[in-house]
Amino acid sequence: MNEGELTEWLVADGGQVTEGEPLFSVESEKSTNEVEAPASGTLKVLKPIGEVYEVGTVIGIIE
Repeated sequence: MNEGELTEWLVADGGQVTEGEPLFSVESEKSTNEVEAPASGTLKVLKPIGEVYEVGTVIGIIE
């Protein structure tokens, strides 16, 4: 997978996240996957849903 469409944020901007909980959904040509939070803290959304991003693009920050 080289890129995917960000289809849903499962935590709102400014919301609290816990490491390991589902954070967002991304869709590729073959599948849709939920991605887990890599850390705990407050989510700051940087990229909107409905856009296609390359793998490795920073789409949010957990502070």
